Amino acid sequence: MDKYEFELTDEIAAKINRYTRKKLDKSRIYAFPVILCDNEIDRDGERFSTAAIEKLAELFLGKTGIFDHEPKGRNQTARIFDTFVCKDESKKTSYGEDYTCLCARAYMVRNEHNAPLIEEIDAGIKKEVSVSCAVAKKVCSVCGRDIYKDPCSHIKGKSYGGVKCFISLEEPTDAFEWSFVAVPAQVSAGVAKRFAGREENADDSISAKMLDEHALMRAALEARAENLYILSGTDEAAAKAICKSSGVSELLEAIPRLSLMIAGGGTQLKRKETNKNNSFKLK
Repeated sequence: MDKYEFELTDEIAAKINRYTRKKLDKSRIYAFPVILCDNEIDRDGERFSTAAIEKLAELFLGKTGIFDHEPKGRNQTARIFDTFVCKDESKKTSYGEDYTCLCARAYMVRNEHNAPLIEEIDAGIKKEVSVSCAVAKKVCSVCGRDIYKDPCSHIKGKSYGGVKCFISLEEPTDAFEWSFVAVPAQVSAGVAKRFAGREENADDSISAKMLDEHALMRAALEARAENLYILSGTDEAAAKAICKSSGVSELLEAIPRLSLMIAGGGTQLKRKETNKNNSFKLK
């Protein structure tokens, strides 16, 4: 954090006073730097794209800082008055991009109530933070699908043909707040993400479970359709490609059509269990 430190100059104080109702003297201001988020893959298998970080720099100006993402007035502790994007070409992410982070400068009023928090910030006790924001797209690193619109079967953390699967958070639409937290999702900052496109009070854990179940269902549909394509005479590589590029609705439509076509041709199938996937062979 040292390279992000700054002095409380008259220019900095003027930026802060754009957010105050009455002008604050520098003696009453405590200002400090904070890294809000970066483009490294976090503990949830997700990352912000560089373009998303640049947009968040605009959206987080003036946003309040609280504790543990509890949106209550008594939890308000600080406010962001300046943001900037910091790129480090000498440092690479785990997937090979230049490391990029969103840095912010925040302020609070010096008083008896805030004195213990200020002391903890200076001592490095209150350090980790997490942001709450909305994004319009969640893109799979393997197939490039927006999983909001068309969830895929790729699993975060696994590799496919040498490509590690993670979700790229794209096109931020709003920034809500940032919080001091004990265990952030991101190693360098921490992110507690909210996403656009669902009900305001939707439960994140339920939504995540639904996405996982959808991925499992899609994997089963792909395996079923792929076997049927092969039995109908399609080359194995082509069958895989067709299934990977098909949406769930297309797979659901193809399976009964292919089954009828094979049955109509007089082919009898004998089911064979292979690990957890269903495959078929000619009898």
